Amino acid sequence: MDEHGTTYPGDGTTPADGRASAIRRTVVRRVLPAVAAAGIGVAGIAGVAHGSETAAPGTAAAGFPTWGTRWVVHATADTASPAVGMINKTAAGQDRITADYQVDTGHRVCEGSACSTYMAHLTGPVGGFLSVVAVAVPQDRLPGIPVHGAPPHPGRGRQEMLARAATWLTADHGAQVPYSQVRVWKDGYRQDCSGYASMALGLPTPGTNTVGLATDRGLTRPISLGELQPGDLLIDAIGDHNHRHVVIFEKWNNAAHSSYTAFEQRGGHGTDHRSLTYGLPGGDARFRPYRPVEFGD
Repeated sequence: MDEHGTTYPGDGTTPADGRASAIRRTVVRRVLPAVAAAGIGVAGIAGVAHGSETAAPGTAAAGFPTWGTRWVVHATADTASPAVGMINKTAAGQDRITADYQVDTGHRVCEGSACSTYMAHLTGPVGGFLSVVAVAVPQDRLPGIPVHGAPPHPGRGRQEMLARAATWLTADHGAQVPYSQVRVWKDGYRQDCSGYASMALGLPTPGTNTVGLATDRGLTRPISLGELQPGDLLIDAIGDHNHRHVVIFEKWNNAAHSSYTAFEQRGGHGTDHRSLTYGLPGGDARFRPYRPVEFGD
């Protein structure tokens, strides 16, 4: 039931060329304000990664270079929505995207030192939504591209939370996200059990730890076993980071409530969706049920 403690981990999932790209993006972001103050246009800086629009700002679509590998294109402006394709499948910058608008999702996605809350609506090479982190621009959103829609609130609904939890079952090129106490996944969350629960709830990256999920009354409140509903948590907050654990309740398996189906991120396996008895009579008694307060019930 291994679980990461409070130490902020390094990012072990950045593509081989992604770390250099992320550093380059950070440097560019630091340079741009000084350049603007000096009256020098971005296009006049040799080697600066920028939008390189193929259409003027404000027009229907513009093209941008990309970086890194295996970026997932989603069906909607939500990283929990189904994948509809992938860009840069085998090489960084292999694909160039065109986009006609972007959405501020309110959910921060990071890769290395580059972060953004924006997702761009692609018109090519794949139709769908892509995190702006995948685009080689110095800004956290695409220059010259209209922003549409209001930010959604990931994790605020029970079914939305479960849908987000399910994304990690296939997020690693069709396989589950591997378990790690020292790495974060591409979405910025730790790859341990509490990082996974934090991702499903839409909490700020890299996620709180298990003790925080159990004791922070701004996040959860204790409930009884009989009150469990989809999206509630069962938490063992006792002991050190190698023994604490949290799972996400989905449903009871029978009328007797002798087992339930849950999502979890477990050591030696990674993301899982299986039948459990943690916290039930005859199961591990250290687990207690909690309800995320943002569900409002």
